[in-house]
Amino acid sequence: MDSLQNHLLIAMPSLKDTFFERSVIYLCEHNEQGAMGLMINRPIGVDVNELLRQMELDDFHTIESINSKVLVGGPVGQEKGFVLHTPQPQWSNSQQISDDLMLTTSRDVLTSLGSKEAPEQFIVALGYAGWGRHQLEQELADNTWLSIPANIDLMFNTDHESRWQKATESLGFDIWQLSSQAGHA
Repeated sequence: MDSLQNHLLIAMPSLKDTFFERSVIYLCEHNEQGAMGLMINRPIGVDVNELLRQMELDDFHTIESINSKVLVGGPVGQEKGFVLHTPQPQWSNSQQISDDLMLTTSRDVLTSLGSKEAPEQFIVALGYAGWGRHQLEQELADNTWLSIPANIDLMFNTDHESRWQKATESLGFDIWQLSSQAGHA
């Protein structure tokens, strides 16, 4: 099995699941036990400033300087927060995913947002998408998802609403021309 860690999953147009339709998911982990990822294109309607206020982690410099939305990371554990960010190893609970990205689940990274100690680029998400053993592989075989290597520019510098379209364009063909039917020789 080739790991798809540090890849993006792109929902096929035929995926009509109300939760994952037109989603883009960054895979933080993919191994023999399963996979875990964060949806990176679905804001929940709350900005990071409001989340910090609700968590009572706000201070003046943070409230004034963050212009970022909190995203729905997935349907599992929506009470859990995740910060996907550019490398900065000082946080108490961080996992290095690639040379370009880390995943942190501790509150200390949140308190840094808006300050000079904050990661240069970040995504704050609540919840995650999870797959059991061989579940993602089956969904890929069923043509539910396409995968591409992670693209930092797409993840951090593209509007949330445009990420699915930009991800599909990076494939180099018109995704609407693909069949949802899998063929096996």
